[in-house]
Amino acid sequence: MPFVVTEPCIKCKYTDCVSVCPMDCFVEGPNFLVIDPEQCIDCSVCVPQCPVGAIVGANEVTPAQAPFVALNARLAQAPGWRPITRSQAPPADHQAWVGVSGKLDRLQTAW
Repeated sequence: MPFVVTEPCIKCKYTDCVSVCPMDCFVEGPNFLVIDPEQCIDCSVCVPQCPVGAIVGANEVTPAQAPFVALNARLAQAPGWRPITRSQAPPADHQAWVGVSGKLDRLQTAW
C-alpha cells in the first residue's frame, strides 16, 4: 500500500519529504503535495521528514483521512500538477496553518 498526504499539508506544504523520496513520487499543486500511488514503493522514508505528520500509510488512514487516498491518486494525474523532487521554501504564511483542522475547503486544485 502506498503512502498518502493528508490534510495537515494543506497550506503548509513543507517539502522536506520530497528530497528523500527514492522514487520521486511527490506531485505538487498550488498549496498541497500528493504522492503518486503508481510510483510509491511503500518505503516510508518520507514519513518522518514531514514536520506536521501529514504522510500516512494508505492502509492506516483514519476514517477522516480516507478521502485523501483517492484525492492523492486523482491529483497526482491532474493537469497542471507537476512532479517535485527538491525541497523548497514553504508558503510565506505556513506557520499560521500548522495544526489547523478543517482545511480541505482551502485546497487549491488549479494553479
